[in-house]
Amino acid sequence: MLSWGSPTFAALAPTDWPAWRGATRDGIAAPGQNPPIQWSETENILWQVPLPGRGHSSPTVVGDRIYLATSDPVKRSQSVICLERTTGKLVWESEVHASNAEGGKHANSTAASATVACDGERLFINFLNGGAVHTSALNLAGKVLWQQKVCDYVAHQGFAASPVLHGPLVLVAADHRGGGVVAALEQASGKLVWSEPRPKLPNYTTPAIVQVGSRTQLVMAGCNLLTSLDPLTGKKLWEVAGSTEECVVTMVTDGQRVFAGGGYPKNHTVAVLADGSGQVAWQNTARVYVPSMIAKAGHLYAVMDAGVAVCWKSDTGEELWKERLGGDFFASPVMVDDRIYASNVSGKTFVFSATPKGFQVLAQNQLGDEAFASPVICDSRIYLRVAKKGSVREEFLYCIGKTGL
Repeated sequence: MLSWGSPTFAALAPTDWPAWRGATRDGIAAPGQNPPIQWSETENILWQVPLPGRGHSSPTVVGDRIYLATSDPVKRSQSVICLERTTGKLVWESEVHASNAEGGKHANSTAASATVACDGERLFINFLNGGAVHTSALNLAGKVLWQQKVCDYVAHQGFAASPVLHGPLVLVAADHRGGGVVAALEQASGKLVWSEPRPKLPNYTTPAIVQVGSRTQLVMAGCNLLTSLDPLTGKKLWEVAGSTEECVVTMVTDGQRVFAGGGYPKNHTVAVLADGSGQVAWQNTARVYVPSMIAKAGHLYAVMDAGVAVCWKSDTGEELWKERLGGDFFASPVMVDDRIYASNVSGKTFVFSATPKGFQVLAQNQLGDEAFASPVICDSRIYLRVAKKGSVREEFLYCIGKTGL
């Protein structure tokens, strides 16, 4: 796991959330924060704003700005929008693709499901457009600096892999039935640095950068494989059979093992030693298909798709507890200290304490009618993208914080 002092995000503050799953890339917020436990439409809401279009992109929060990807289903355009962090006011909207957006064949997929990554100077976003995956870089004023086609793409369920920043590179995964790639582009220019072919199978996971011993690895699951590459060169470090065909979760590590979950054609959660031995430490049939897991202090926490929270020992897979929350979950949980925040599809966010010793629901909070984007916690505030259904479906971004201070 990267530290808050990682060179990739060196210019950013611990109170920022610069990319998918945060600065540490593992869904764990900076310690010592105290976001609200309870909220509603009338309680602990600092602001709420309507969002144009549709998307499942989670908020990216850097400095005094918030960045989100969105798409217009009528124009079939794809854009990045920028909001003021303190008020939610729209600062700019930059159209990255004017037409030909593709959302995939799954009813819950959108044409803007990837999350923006920010290095403090530039923004990076992946879109499926016109039969291909493209990565684009924008400056902080919304100007498109460059755009690079990563590969052609045969759409199945959709596309949602977020860009991953590492050193001078932006890393992109694009698995699909036509034969995808994992590729690295120069952040400054978009120039292709390396590209590695992938099997001809659909898969949806975002790569993870993990530190195991002295070695930094890019790891990803899916296509019936667990794969590790050198993120700077693309050289394969190790690869083992042991995943399912389709995965969505971003892998995490405890410093020795890496953990993945899959859900098609079977349910499968697995822990593999990341030392190159290929040894499977443990596995089970839990369905952790879409929500990514959290590894902390020798334990692995997960919210299963069917709404069950669980804690395993990360070295043995021993189940310490399992408790039902309720509803279906696509969003990934976020942890701050010993609290986990997890939103289900119907817009209810569960807040529960989670330690190896036990589980306790602290609150259940309803906002909107639909939530697919993962919550973000930074500076003791929660940023939550939800949708409200009615005569017209509309998306909103909420900033949740303690209003009595």
